[in-house]
Amino acid sequence: MFAGADKLLFERAAQLRKQQTFAEEILWSYLRTKPFGYKFRRQHPYSIFILDFYCHALKLGIEVDGSIHESGEIKRNDERRQRQLEECGLTILRFTNVQLKLKKEKVVETIDQFLKDKSEKL
Repeated sequence: MFAGADKLLFERAAQLRKQQTFAEEILWSYLRTKPFGYKFRRQHPYSIFILDFYCHALKLGIEVDGSIHESGEIKRNDERRQRQLEECGLTILRFTNVQLKLKKEKVVETIDQFLKDKSEKL
């Protein structure tokens, strides 16, 4: 479930849980309800990364990106990180802070559709 994450990563994840962004709070208010019966964790250590949200049953990570993620080097790092996570068998859904603040219903609809599709395949 943690893919070899080390102790320091767990400590950093605990700190991040105490410092959620507004957009992460919005999404957590939905994911904590266990949509479609799936449990999500927030700021979950996985390998050398910390995922904003993670559902182990589906190997699903959900990332919430602030405006800094639009800059060149950060964007390239995100792409590499996502490829590495996908190579580990994870699926990653990405949303921006703006999407969560202005179009929460659309974000929830996208996640619900993903969860529904996965449920039907099981």
